[in-house]
Amino acid sequence: MTNIDLKKINALLGQCSRDERCEMLRVLRQEFPIHDLERKLNTSAEVILEAIDRSSDLTLRGVRGVIAEAAFKEYIVNPLLEKGWKDIPINGNPTFDFLLETPTGLRVKIQVKMQRMKKQQPMRAIAANKKLFASASEMWVVETQKTRGGKDSEGNDTRPYRFGEFDVIAVSLHPSTNDWSQFFYTVGNWFIPDPADNSKIFKFQPVAMKPNDDWTDRLETCVAWFQSGTKKTISTSG
Repeated sequence: MTNIDLKKINALLGQCSRDERCEMLRVLRQEFPIHDLERKLNTSAEVILEAIDRSSDLTLRGVRGVIAEAAFKEYIVNPLLEKGWKDIPINGNPTFDFLLETPTGLRVKIQVKMQRMKKQQPMRAIAANKKLFASASEMWVVETQKTRGGKDSEGNDTRPYRFGEFDVIAVSLHPSTNDWSQFFYTVGNWFIPDPADNSKIFKFQPVAMKPNDDWTDRLETCVAWFQSGTKKTISTSG
């Protein structure tokens, strides 16, 4: 097909009504699926999206979480691959979402989380813990615990993360920016420990609203912080 033919088709479509163009799209969609997931589930993307739209808030939280991971891959990881970074395949269910290798050979375990929401609005840190985050009124919050809970052989709660289980956290700021490409980063070992067990990361962590000495909007900067071995705890004031 030539460009001239495509121009003719576009011109004809432009003369069609909206309903006629929708019908043409319906016909084409029968031949051209949008994503391989349609084949896996043996249904259309429209049905899948309708199911998500009808789901509970808890389910939507999970969907947003996997979108954040996909967005991190698309907007952050893929451009780094062009700079010589490597995205190392991971197996099983580790305590991190990505294992990246820098051009110098440093491997970094990265956990991706969503900025916490409450009643469909970005949650403030002070709302998560008024006592611990009394001075964090101008900070967002991220919930840093595993999606699923459980108990180990000694009956201990396995949902909280322990220090060292990931190196860097990438917090999607979509709830406050409406932009899936926006992330803030900090070093995992800089988090506030759980007051009840210093080996565990406290489940809520304050997130700065703009880059500072604890939070950055550039992954390369955060990896340099991690590589430096600096020991500190993030501030609870923005």
